[in-house]
Amino acid sequence: MALSKNSNSSSSNKKKVSYISVPSQIINSLSSSSLQSLLVSPKKSSRSTNRFSVSYRNPRIWFFTLFLVSLFGMLKLGFNVDPISLPFSRYPCSTNHPLSFDGEQNAESHLGLVQESNLAPGSSNSNGINQLDGGKNETLLTEGDFWKQPDGLGFKPCLGFTSQYRRDSNSILKNRWKYLLVVVSGGMNQQRNQIVDAVVIARILGASLVVPVLQVNVIWGDESEFADIFDLEHFKDVLADDVHIVSSLPSTHVMTRPVEEKRTPLHASPQWIRAHYLKRINRERVLLLRGLDSRLSKDLPSDLQKLRCKVAFQALRFSPRILELGNKLASRMRNQGQYLSLHLRMEKDVWVRTGCLPGLTPEYDEIVNSEREAHPELLTGRSNMTYHERKLAGLCPLTALEVTRLLKALEAPKDARIYWAGGEPLGGKEVLEPLTKEFPQFYNKHDLALPGELEPFAKKASVMAAIDYIVCEKSDVFIPSHGGNMGHALQGQRAYAGHKKYITPNKRQMLPYFMNSSLPESDFNRIVKDLHRESLGQPELRMSKAGKDVTKHPVPECMCSDRQQPDA
Repeated sequence: MALSKNSNSSSSNKKKVSYISVPSQIINSLSSSSLQSLLVSPKKSSRSTNRFSVSYRNPRIWFFTLFLVSLFGMLKLGFNVDPISLPFSRYPCSTNHPLSFDGEQNAESHLGLVQESNLAPGSSNSNGINQLDGGKNETLLTEGDFWKQPDGLGFKPCLGFTSQYRRDSNSILKNRWKYLLVVVSGGMNQQRNQIVDAVVIARILGASLVVPVLQVNVIWGDESEFADIFDLEHFKDVLADDVHIVSSLPSTHVMTRPVEEKRTPLHASPQWIRAHYLKRINRERVLLLRGLDSRLSKDLPSDLQKLRCKVAFQALRFSPRILELGNKLASRMRNQGQYLSLHLRMEKDVWVRTGCLPGLTPEYDEIVNSEREAHPELLTGRSNMTYHERKLAGLCPLTALEVTRLLKALEAPKDARIYWAGGEPLGGKEVLEPLTKEFPQFYNKHDLALPGELEPFAKKASVMAAIDYIVCEKSDVFIPSHGGNMGHALQGQRAYAGHKKYITPNKRQMLPYFMNSSLPESDFNRIVKDLHRESLGQPELRMSKAGKDVTKHPVPECMCSDRQQPDA
């Protein structure tokens, strides 16, 4: 209750007037007569006061009357009070909130995919309050089957090296007279795999490792160096007890002509590495290796498998400026709750390398076929298979329509926020229309970034891939449309982080149902969902998959559980 005082001293004998604040919702719910009874005091009768006149002067009666009126108003509002529309809500006037960031301006997609109504950085709600970057939405999506995380069975990272490994480390780290040089090639995720193996090979040879050289990518012309992509000092510090790492050859070895070896066979064992390289590096003091992709065996002794995991999941951290931007974009996706990330492989070079066709128009199929005929070396394998044979074998990337049908069968909410990683698809934005029509909240890094944020990395394909990697790793659910290095790396990373949901499309088994046009949609959805019940990122023992990479399947070498596991 607020009291208003009259400043005029001559009116000091007048009675003070009391004002009572009443919420606007209650006032709106009252009839005009009820409101009049609150605002207008009853006139005193000139006649003698009746027996109730004293009640009008009783403050208790006034407060009791006000209480009854207020109660009546709230009852009239009933259960129609919407918490979203209350004046204290973060979003007082809307239940469909655009993705927006504090103090940011609208960022237009380079593919023009996002409607302004769906993505309006810096837009304000009706109260003029911007949504904060990285804030938490107060109305998160209801937890459903799609967002439900798999049971990790209690598996957690455990990299306990044996006492023999630790004893060997003392002598290996003191050895500063022989050095391993490595040149890694391919895209960023392919380079990551080779860096992991380079560290392990250095350990096998007991050599110091010179920071790997990133070969200029012939497709994208990316000239990034190791320290442009990864946190170099962190890399050295994490592996300080395993391998001695230097930024460059010491002056005593600069003039030494390194022995170059490019003939390492596929899946070479530690015994093979020692037999062919140990005498050479001991004699020449410097060994240069190229083309390490898939050269080191996937089946190594336990300590070396743990070292692989240590490099992949702990040592190879992205550089601070990449981490900062990647975390910003992930935070903008997280701003309104859960989100799904897709890795879409629909670029021209992907169709050429996989031996598949985009299936858009005869003109686009001819473009792919002509490129493949001009560069047959680009085909990644199984050149004796036709396109249709590859498709049925599950060797082709899913198209936008197939990804859409998969998401609907898995019961992805129509309002799910989706981050898509990957390059511009062959055919442009029209190719993605099946996805954007069904799931309009569809964003990539260009949609989320502020003007100028991505500009320093415009010609750095490896940096762009690293940003995609960060946003995908932080998503609630990840689905790749095709295999590949990024999908495999994220599968292992998400498992190591607690088995975050990772849906592996069962292409080989579900494609016949995609091609069956007579199958009712409800039956299709039921069948496809059932096909993926065991493909949601649950713990999977690598031991049951001979030749599989431990950085993709870190159980059991790099993760352990206190829970009693069921018998296999």
